[in-house]
Amino acid sequence: MARTKYIYNPETCRYETYYVRGKTLRKRVLIFISTALGLAIATCSFYVKKVGSFDEMRLTQKNILLKTEWHLLEDQIAKSNQHLQELIEKDDHNYRIILDSHPLTPEIREAGIGGSEKFDTKILKHYPYLLSGYTRAEKLKHQLDVEVQSFEELSKMMEERVEMWASRPAIQPISNKQLDNLHLTYGSRFHPILKIYREHKGLDFTAEKGTPVYATGDGEIAMAYFSDSYGNVIYLNHSYGYETRYAHLSAFAVKPGDKVKRGQVIGYVGNSGTSVSAHLHYEVLYKGQHANPINFFQRDLNNKEYEKLIEIGSQQDRPLD
Repeated sequence: MARTKYIYNPETCRYETYYVRGKTLRKRVLIFISTALGLAIATCSFYVKKVGSFDEMRLTQKNILLKTEWHLLEDQIAKSNQHLQELIEKDDHNYRIILDSHPLTPEIREAGIGGSEKFDTKILKHYPYLLSGYTRAEKLKHQLDVEVQSFEELSKMMEERVEMWASRPAIQPISNKQLDNLHLTYGSRFHPILKIYREHKGLDFTAEKGTPVYATGDGEIAMAYFSDSYGNVIYLNHSYGYETRYAHLSAFAVKPGDKVKRGQVIGYVGNSGTSVSAHLHYEVLYKGQHANPINFFQRDLNNKEYEKLIEIGSQQDRPLD
């Protein structure tokens, strides 16, 4: 609490409260304002010098925020690069091996990587940290573009391979779970009707008349007609160089031009043509040349079953056509 000042008044012979007025008041006010202003300027100068201006503080906070975001971005780039390298590893050493294709060369994966030229070199000279991060991001983007194109290529290759694998003859043409219906008569043998030795370019499967006959791969029926020697016979074109033939049928389940899938019934076992009993004569051709059908049953048989099929089939040596 401010102390009250008194002054003696000789006219009234009393002490009266003293009030500052006039020049003295103006002088004291001016001194107070000057002192306060000087103190404020000194304080502000000290704060700016030691702490910084409000704009500097705001920029400092923004800079800290940007650095934090930059570090997070770097972590994301590092993680993305790790995931990309895992995809590249699978691409080169898994997918392309499965699809019988060569891995992409380093020249293809690294070609065109750059990016610093997109920045003003004067700016980059003062911000090497920015240049390093930008270069890594550009490299990652380029490698990702290459990998996207690689996966598109792999997808097309896979579609083609799946179609090719589906077209390739790969199962037995009749149900032969016991593996005892096959006659290994491929090659030269004595014809039971013509009584001469001649090439037998297929395998014979014994089965009751009317037993379903299955397409051994996807394809299109090229011919389905009666032949004096083959009897009712189906020619199935599988594309990719493969063709199969099914002879001595009792009836057809398809007609020329039909599209069929592996495992689809296309006819029925019979005894038509030059045949001594009901059976299916089955042939496989690759690029116009006959091949032993025994080599095309891998979809149906494991190693032990294959060996058993060979053993049983070798005992069935009686020619049927």
